[in-house]
Amino acid sequence: MNGAIAVVGIGADGWDGLPESSRRPLRTAEVLLGAPRQLALLPAGDCPGERITWPSPLRPAVPGLLAAHEGRALAVLASGDPSFHGIARTLADVAGADRLRVHPHPSSVSYACARLGWPLEAVETVSLVARPLAALSAALHDGRRLLVLSEGADTPARVAALLRDTGWGGTRLRVLEQLGGPAERLLDGTAAHWPHERTDPLNVLALDCVRDPDTLRLGAAPGLPDEAYEHDGQLTKRYVRAATLAALAPAPGELLWDIGGGSGSIGIEWMRTHRTCRAVTVEKSPERAARIARNADALGVPALRVVTAPAPEGLAALPTPDAVFIGGGLTAPGLLDTCWEALPPGGRLVANTVTLESEALLADRYRRHGGELVRLAVATAVPVGGFTGWRQAMPVTQWSVTKGCTEE
Repeated sequence: MNGAIAVVGIGADGWDGLPESSRRPLRTAEVLLGAPRQLALLPAGDCPGERITWPSPLRPAVPGLLAAHEGRALAVLASGDPSFHGIARTLADVAGADRLRVHPHPSSVSYACARLGWPLEAVETVSLVARPLAALSAALHDGRRLLVLSEGADTPARVAALLRDTGWGGTRLRVLEQLGGPAERLLDGTAAHWPHERTDPLNVLALDCVRDPDTLRLGAAPGLPDEAYEHDGQLTKRYVRAATLAALAPAPGELLWDIGGGSGSIGIEWMRTHRTCRAVTVEKSPERAARIARNADALGVPALRVVTAPAPEGLAALPTPDAVFIGGGLTAPGLLDTCWEALPPGGRLVANTVTLESEALLADRYRRHGGELVRLAVATAVPVGGFTGWRQAMPVTQWSVTKGCTEE
């Protein structure tokens, strides 16, 4: 495929709000692609090109649509800034960024910050467009300002219900409709008493987050309270979990294999470190796998992939990891070898155990590959009669290593 593709951002103010530089490619386009609402904003006399509405689902249809109109002057309409949670990313992936000529319009987030008096650089944005509602949960922190990109007319009511149900009912919720257009409107209230079942479909939500007094506080760093998880005892405890995530050292965009998922805590907190971090947790118990999925939803990372299978058999079809954590099943034949071979140079492996048999395996790998072998011991103060003493948890042996460029 060749030839430039014009990608034009348009706002609720329609044709009147477009500069001449954005109007020009729309006037000369032989084919205009967009959502029905966007196409309806273009005057037929000024934009005579053939109008084609995006099908649903959109992304799988993009290659075929571009190929079908190859050689024709093509313009694609987008809401606001096409490069901000918009169609420009998909088009760049399919056609190549060098073919795109993007004409941005102020985004809904820019408009919202202007109306609210919020500094744009200090506001976090969460998109719920074609994403699970649970993705919002990871961004909730007391006193935090959030802008939420809405999927439609019922999104504000769904967000209000989520906030009420998860202990954030005092959050101030404002819905900004038709931003930049003549029908612009603002609705104001709290999540606990939100009265609007439906709003204008074109809306952005502004949240001033307020945590209810009895709601568990969840920080941004690894080592969430154990009470944050539903579990049956198979849980990497808080302080060991924090040390384990430090050894795994997640970075944006990286993929983790979490083997022997238990309650999913390592994979979940890996993903919570950055919105682009990805994880696959492998758990042979269907009951525990279902529990992991519930924990991932509750803690705001519904994209966590759960594979219900034993390891190493369940690892065969997984994409190459940047890091591997083994929290269970170390003595399974071939597991350590499979994980080591799957890691690329520079990949990290961390394994925890409390048994002598597994500890012997880790000591052997430490001799062969180096890294760091440590013992983590945690004691908790507990009542002893009328006094206080220490209760020692089982010590955890941890091996962590980075694969070198010359190792097989």
